[in-house]
Amino acid sequence: MHRKHLQEIPSSSSNVSTSFTWDWDSSKTSEFLSGMGVSVLKKDKLGNENTPQDLVVSSCPPQKRQKVKEKERDFVIVRRPRLLREPESGVSWDALPDELLLAIFAYLPLYDLLKVSQICKRWHHLSFDESLWQTLDLTGRNLLPGVIGRLLPAGVTVFRCPRSCLWNPLFKTSKPLKVQHMDLSNCTVSVEDLQSILCWCERLQNLSLEGLVLSDDIIKSIAKNPSLIRLNLCGCSGFSAEALELMLSSCSMLEELNLSWCDFTATHVKAAVNHVTSKVIQLNLSGYRQNLQMADVKTLVERCPFLTHLDLSDSVMLKPKCFQYFHQLIFLEHLCLSRCYQISPAALVELGEIPTLKTLQVFGIVTDSSLQLLKETLPDMKINCSHFTTIARPTVGSKKNHEIWGIKCRLTLTNPSGL
Repeated sequence: MHRKHLQEIPSSSSNVSTSFTWDWDSSKTSEFLSGMGVSVLKKDKLGNENTPQDLVVSSCPPQKRQKVKEKERDFVIVRRPRLLREPESGVSWDALPDELLLAIFAYLPLYDLLKVSQICKRWHHLSFDESLWQTLDLTGRNLLPGVIGRLLPAGVTVFRCPRSCLWNPLFKTSKPLKVQHMDLSNCTVSVEDLQSILCWCERLQNLSLEGLVLSDDIIKSIAKNPSLIRLNLCGCSGFSAEALELMLSSCSMLEELNLSWCDFTATHVKAAVNHVTSKVIQLNLSGYRQNLQMADVKTLVERCPFLTHLDLSDSVMLKPKCFQYFHQLIFLEHLCLSRCYQISPAALVELGEIPTLKTLQVFGIVTDSSLQLLKETLPDMKINCSHFTTIARPTVGSKKNHEIWGIKCRLTLTNPSGL
């Protein structure tokens, strides 16, 4: 890039603004990065606040002096280091406007972005501009106290962090977070620390807390997100039926809800069935054995007439009589009745009369020979084609997939060689 072209770019940083401020403190920054498992740069011997140009100069070797004898006279030849020569074209990094530096930083992976934040105050400020931190994936990390509290207020809207170890976030903000999509499935986190994260969330659209121990306060914090569309609480425990009622009544925009295999009593199941919103089109209430009754299926169909996906697996109280309710669901495409042992293979043929039904999962109640006969009887329907539900689940497929509800996370902390 020629000098004259760079001069056409305004040097003012008035157009670059962030709502997130991070005080420059090299020792605290190093401690924070270490808490994420990122090695830090060694401090300059003089303790100076280096700029990029200063770093280049300070890294140059001392000038080499060489004595030569020519015509009985001593001459001292000074070899000027190459890096100290005047640049032939272009300008130094310090002369680049903030907008151009941000455009460059936008191509950096997370590890490198954290590294450049240690160069100088200016780069530190720019590297935490909220435009760079919208999508963040910290899957499987050990995040020490204070890390979450500093990263999420940086403007993160998509946060993927399953199977991680989360410690006290130590938020220093007084404003709600901007997070809209968050996956904390199967994390190691205390109830108190989880509550301290969720109490700052009011804009959530998608949330997955699969496998976590919750509390009534956590459920009430979830209820403060009126725009919630997808909620995955599969395998959760620790909250009351009353809190569940409050949440379902408050989150009236829910479309996908996974409440399977929670530590529910019959009272919990009744609360879920009687308060689920009519906008839900995908529902998973599997795993409740004797607690889910025939009358509950009738209530579900009446409250959620637009269901397209329904999973009632492992409900041993269900009988073929409930099929009459499935016929009322004029949009039903996917039905799962695995291990509902009171339903015989022969009775399943009746489900072929549902014109919209595309897939049927009935693992455990049909033998191999019965399955083949059922497939021949219902040739237009896929039977036992998937062992796992996708209802409200954030990520489907390979563990290397960095997508969350179809959104790809740009910033991902992977271990580079030597780290």
